[in-house]
Amino acid sequence: MLACGHERPRRRGGGVSELLPFFAVDGERFVPSASARGPWSARHQHGGPPAALLARAFARQAGAGAQIARLTFDFLRPVPLAPLTVATRVVRAGAKVQRLAGSVLAEEGAAVIEATCLVMRVAPDSVAVPPETLAPPAPPAESAPFELPFMSGDEGYHRAVEWRLAKGTWGRGPVAVWLRLRVALVAGETPTSPLECLVAATDSASGVAVVVDPAAATFVNGDLTIALHRGPVGEWTCLDAATTGERHGIGLARARLWDTAGLVGRSLQTLLLEPRVGLGTRVSE
Repeated sequence: MLACGHERPRRRGGGVSELLPFFAVDGERFVPSASARGPWSARHQHGGPPAALLARAFARQAGAGAQIARLTFDFLRPVPLAPLTVATRVVRAGAKVQRLAGSVLAEEGAAVIEATCLVMRVAPDSVAVPPETLAPPAPPAESAPFELPFMSGDEGYHRAVEWRLAKGTWGRGPVAVWLRLRVALVAGETPTSPLECLVAATDSASGVAVVVDPAAATFVNGDLTIALHRGPVGEWTCLDAATTGERHGIGLARARLWDTAGLVGRSLQTLLLEPRVGLGTRVSE
């Protein structure tokens, strides 16, 4: 199985940026770097990297001969750009299906993310299934380099990830974007596993397909569900995403998830759409 490769990202001016892995390990704590900073506050993390820490822990519990089939993350509060701990437990250890649960905890012990994980036994080549007929997006090599317009600066999640636009126009309906991590999830653990890469990327689907003007409104997701019908491979994840928004302030971002071998699953996020202070919001028709 291929895993994420990492390269040293370059600044716009051509110099080499010394971006750090998302986290360094300090005993049982995961200490974030500036690479984990998200779009809404310099004090908070993007949801993808801490969610990937839970996926890392769940995968270690899943065992051989099984696959993680679903992950659901509830973001209880903004994740601080401060040390975190991860705790997991077995809810039910069935012979064919396991149910796991886990938390990401802030330094004071408060849970910032709660998650559940569905693990299923796999039996290779045991069932006849027709091939997928959906046309895949253009591959990364044929997709244009891309940057999220509402994220800026030389540090942060947006710089720690490479983006390539495969389909659509940002801000104008459905969009497909390839992502790959430019840094390791955890320092000293390279290459990062394909599952961790996919989870770290998939929380960006709501930022890939937007239905509000980011200068006028925010679109924070309160959760993230990822359903996988096979294990991901390689370093690239494509978010083939679309978002529906309502004028009362609720939205849904959904995405087909691809890797370079084909379709791998789906994701869903529930969004809270809010006007920025002193500004109105413009929801696309």
